[in-house]
Amino acid sequence: MAGSDTITRAAPDTVKILIAGGFGVGKTTMVGSVSEITPLRTEERLTLASVDVDDLAGIEEKHATTVALDFGRITIGQDLVLYLFGTPGQQRFWFMWNDLALGALGAVVLLDVRRPETSFAAIDFFERRNIPFVVGVNGFYGDHPYPPDEIREALALPEHVQVLLCDARERESSRDVLIALIDQLIEAATRSNGAGRLTPPDR
Repeated sequence: MAGSDTITRAAPDTVKILIAGGFGVGKTTMVGSVSEITPLRTEERLTLASVDVDDLAGIEEKHATTVALDFGRITIGQDLVLYLFGTPGQQRFWFMWNDLALGALGAVVLLDVRRPETSFAAIDFFERRNIPFVVGVNGFYGDHPYPPDEIREALALPEHVQVLLCDARERESSRDVLIALIDQLIEAATRSNGAGRLTPPDR
């Protein structure tokens, strides 16, 4: 072995990111579109038992729902790996969000402008826990009827929260949203410790 020819690389940083939002906003789709591994999904078919429980107004074509979590992974550069955890959207599964949030550095809150109220709870969840997040406005069928500034005003979001137009079906679009979040986290870490090191907060 020629030791001088051997390059020892440090293990990449691993970061836990949540993909959150209301029922049917595209969380499973985003994790699946961007993951470099076959995503883990815990979907179950919607049945007649959920008719009076799950509101399908505007998403009548939806036939399955996440009951626990979605999981995927994407490598950003050579030294950063993101582990993606998609949260369940229905209120009856929200008790799982606290466990999923443990160790998470940040989140993407997906928003469907046809039903913005479905993601209010996710925004409130991360604001209350001081978990940094960006809002990804998922343009269903490629449609983005409102500019980011109008959406920010409607949601009463502070200026530091990025509002990004995206298409959760497209890998590059989903990846761009994640990169924007990571850039925000690195900038905050640099201000905090001067090193830009991404480490889980104490919660």
